[in-house]
Amino acid sequence: MSQFDPVTARLILALARAGSIARAAQQENIAPSAVSRRLAELEARTGTVLFDRSAQGVRLTDAGNVYVEASRAMLRQIAELELRLSEFAKGKAGTLRLACTSSALSGRLPELLADYATAHPGVRLGIREMSGAEALAALSDADVDLAVVTDNHDFAGFETQPFQEDAVWIIASPEHPLAPRLARKKPLPFAEVIGHEIVGFHHSGALDRLLREAADRAGRVIGERVNVESMAALVRMVEAGFGIGFVRSTSLHLLAGTDLLGVALDEDWARRMMMIAMRRNAPISAAASAFLDLARI
Repeated sequence: MSQFDPVTARLILALARAGSIARAAQQENIAPSAVSRRLAELEARTGTVLFDRSAQGVRLTDAGNVYVEASRAMLRQIAELELRLSEFAKGKAGTLRLACTSSALSGRLPELLADYATAHPGVRLGIREMSGAEALAALSDADVDLAVVTDNHDFAGFETQPFQEDAVWIIASPEHPLAPRLARKKPLPFAEVIGHEIVGFHHSGALDRLLREAADRAGRVIGERVNVESMAALVRMVEAGFGIGFVRSTSLHLLAGTDLLGVALDEDWARRMMMIAMRRNAPISAAASAFLDLARI
């Protein structure tokens, strides 16, 4: 290769994660034709096919895997070089690039960012909301400085810092058969609630995966009457009587103004923690370091 193009490399990484030109273009806020053109130009320049195309999407070839792994390493080196050089720049305000889950944005993170912005008015904030897996991938690719995700992920290659408790709660309407138990305000074991119909939430998400793994261990199947894509919608459907629901403690503020009842699940696996992740053995910017100091619990 005569030259390494970071812009094209980032698009290829996004395409590898998304498995679809349309999804990659949406994530990167560019036209699908631009992604296709960059890919075609790169393949022509290198004389290799990086993706197998099909009606279902795209999949990396062996050559594509080599390119993606090398690109990740080079992009990390570029990010670290820029960081080291920025230390020599006088008066540079800096940027904090943060990837976080919707759960993180439902908890203490917005108020913490407001405090941070007040204390560091010259720092530009770049906040990206995405799934935990996507956030860690963005962190690994050096697209962001820090990621705030739940603790049920593989943190190999990362360092972590506890950020906020994020336990799993069960909620139900006052008319639900479980209401008397919830009214006692004592944690309930999962085995006592799994037999009831639930309002499902965000299939393939971290909370959904956590619940299904627990049901599998118990040899039970979760019965869903409806499935929704947001915590606010889940609360409304539980309120309407469609079943019980499971929410994280960071989302309990959504119960304000309702008559829903809720208690924590009495299970070790339900006592979760939100974590801040950073790349292992990588330099960290002054802006990110200041945020880590403010976020300590």
